[in-house]
Amino acid sequence: MAGSAAARAQLRVGRLVKAHGLKGALKLELYTDDPDGRFTPGAVFTLQVPEASPWHGKTVTVRDFRWMNSHPVVFLQDIDDREAAEGLVRAILWIDQDETDAPEDDAWYDHQLVGLDVVRGGDVVGRVARVDHLPSQDLLIVRLAGTDDEVLVPFVKAIVPEVDVAAGRVVVTPPAGLFEALPDDSADEADAAPAHESADEDAAS
Repeated sequence: MAGSAAARAQLRVGRLVKAHGLKGALKLELYTDDPDGRFTPGAVFTLQVPEASPWHGKTVTVRDFRWMNSHPVVFLQDIDDREAAEGLVRAILWIDQDETDAPEDDAWYDHQLVGLDVVRGGDVVGRVARVDHLPSQDLLIVRLAGTDDEVLVPFVKAIVPEVDVAAGRVVVTPPAGLFEALPDDSADEADAAPAHESADEDAAS
């Protein structure tokens, strides 16, 4: 759901999840509403990988993009076999954002989210301190109002159904226990409604 606020704005558009076949192809988890537009031949992506990875600080270039059995699959330059592809599994792909691009649905830069009030049940319960990007999902790190305590909120529609940058707030509907330190949680526990059903993570970018 979020893009980074680096020196040059970037958007997270995908994650390499699995090697596919023997010719270097990789299955993608998409975080973009326009995969065919983003993954055109020649498109260059910055890699987010652990610092110990030989790919740290490097970029990759798209050689080809296809849909195979309804799954998005990408071929990258200089990745010509399965062994090379395996070395990129779990890498997150970022692309420089062209300021002339139309914004994608449900996509925000980190700097747009940091500082927003976090509203739960109509009450402000904290503020977004930062956004952490993990291989599985994004997390909003929420600083609780009046404390130095932080709560990690999965940035998915089931828990964060509304982001209103103009109004300066995000609305959260967390499952029971996520905001244990908040007042009245213990009083409401017996009557708490079941947690929201899981929903797909927003495509970010």
